[in-house]
Amino acid sequence: MSTIDEIKSRIDIVDLVSEAGVKLRHAGKNYTGFCPFHENKKTPAFVVWPETGTWRCFGACNEGGDIFKFVMKKDGLDFREALQKLAARAGVQIQEYQKETPQQKEAYENLRRLLEDAVIYYRSHLFANREILNYLREKRGLTDATIETFGLGYAPPGYDNLLKYFTAKGYSEQDLIDSGLLSERQDESQFSNLRSFDRFRHRIMIPIRDEQGRMAGFGARVVDPNDIPKFLNSPETPIFSKGRLLYGLDRARKPIRTADQAVIVEGYLDVIALHQAGYENVVSPMGTALTEDQLRLLKKFTRRIVLALDPDLAGQKAVLRGLDAARSAMDKEGEFAFDARGLLRNESRLQADLRVATMPDDLDPDEIVARDREEWARLIGNAKPIVTHVMETLASGQNLEDPKVKNRIAAQVVPLIEDLPSPLERDTYRQALARMLKVNERALVATQAPASRPRRTRLPAAERAPQETVKVAIAVSSGRKVEEYVIGALFQRPELLYRLDRALQEYGLTAVDAHDFTYTDHRLLFGLIRESVEQYKTEHHDFIVNALPESLETRSDELVRRVANLDQRDEKVLEELLRGILKLRRMAAGENLNQLRFLQEEAQSLEGDPRASSYMELVLQHTRLLRELDEAHRKISRKRLE
Repeated sequence: MSTIDEIKSRIDIVDLVSEAGVKLRHAGKNYTGFCPFHENKKTPAFVVWPETGTWRCFGACNEGGDIFKFVMKKDGLDFREALQKLAARAGVQIQEYQKETPQQKEAYENLRRLLEDAVIYYRSHLFANREILNYLREKRGLTDATIETFGLGYAPPGYDNLLKYFTAKGYSEQDLIDSGLLSERQDESQFSNLRSFDRFRHRIMIPIRDEQGRMAGFGARVVDPNDIPKFLNSPETPIFSKGRLLYGLDRARKPIRTADQAVIVEGYLDVIALHQAGYENVVSPMGTALTEDQLRLLKKFTRRIVLALDPDLAGQKAVLRGLDAARSAMDKEGEFAFDARGLLRNESRLQADLRVATMPDDLDPDEIVARDREEWARLIGNAKPIVTHVMETLASGQNLEDPKVKNRIAAQVVPLIEDLPSPLERDTYRQALARMLKVNERALVATQAPASRPRRTRLPAAERAPQETVKVAIAVSSGRKVEEYVIGALFQRPELLYRLDRALQEYGLTAVDAHDFTYTDHRLLFGLIRESVEQYKTEHHDFIVNALPESLETRSDELVRRVANLDQRDEKVLEELLRGILKLRRMAAGENLNQLRFLQEEAQSLEGDPRASSYMELVLQHTRLLRELDEAHRKISRKRLE
């Protein structure tokens, strides 16, 4: 019996759920109650099946799972933490995991050796190119010692320079693909004489190492400002996962411990310039939104973390993008986003002290230390708590005498305050917000009250009380919003489904399927859309409406309202649908990959367990899928700019 199965056998799911405050009632062999994860308490839509040890909510959150999923959702834990917590409850000892089998270790070391050789290869091309070298020295202000220390290099133009060089040295083409140095040809027209081609071309190359200093991949910055994207990372590989790495952490570990503080900036070159200036407790999340895994990495060294936003991202748009009330259904990928609500949750969960520092005068961090080295220390020393930063940024340049402006700011800040776990902090920030808006504190409490009441679904929009708009500030997962957009758009334009399927197939991906959606109501609605397209050549929408179950009428109306301003151009809608499906698949693949890696580790810890090789193959399959999805996303972006 595996560790997971043993824990499940020892813990009664009914006891576990009941102890979490859910009042369960017998319903035949099962139990029902009110879901603890959402506010609607009208119907006991939460069901527990003791025989299978599972649960599901058939209400608003529409989620389910086993005891691990319940604890993960209730306590905000990842799978490993939930396992440890439940193992302690069950009295099951978790053995230390052997992270790599000897075969894996050898394969991973081979990839790392190849990447180390690539560092030397790119560095030789940098020192042979005086123009690029002078750019780093004069434009970026880097010394030769810094360039050498961080292993900077240059990838020359051309599609097979690296391929020829390393195959001549005895490396296989598959090794180069697995390491992320080559990209595989996706269609017959592109580089028809090549199976694969150099991924990095005419770019400044920045080696990325894990916290132990082992090579993991590369970040690459454009030389030609007209090239896209500006930054290009290695793809997901067995040793490179950008959501689990922080650039510069291998060199910043000791300085972070010494300063008892970590500073997060956006760019690689910002990190390098700050280290050169003596501020060595600085790291970067490699150009993407900060993840919980990255924060956990930092938590090993300090609980005091400052997010140093560059001037663009510290502005109004960045703050609004980080609030659920204003986040677009089609969240952008590959950008450094300030997610205020997500950071607050992580701050509470990790018991950390997260603060925000903003850069003045439209300067980037490297420009600030070049102008005045001591100014950087002052800016970080004056970093503000997240809620204070949001309050001040939203209020900047606004007429705070206008009641509508006050209401708009309160509608966005009050939900953040209510997310805070400490009553003292909540009270302090309410007082600060009331002083800033020059209102009575009781008015702020009244502003929040409607969000805790069930929302009326059939009341016409024109007749709703104004305060009900605050409801949109309740946290909704990004994945759910994307699903809502896709289903709502297809509900309005079902004829686009065939074109969406063909577009996916052109990128080597499968057609849209009900399993692309997590929520049951979305799956049911998609099934009707698919049926209408496959059985009727015209009048798709009429078929869907007539076949719609009564239980889904309200939900379908809500989804259609969410896309009421849908673009009239089919090509634009098709592009957004394609991006949405890619994002949903990437999120699902990433989540599956994390759990598969954990299961793989567990299987490896049991000597002779035959599942280890199966899990390894599944990990590789999901890694390849992520790579294919990323490549499709890049092609869409390139096509849009053509």
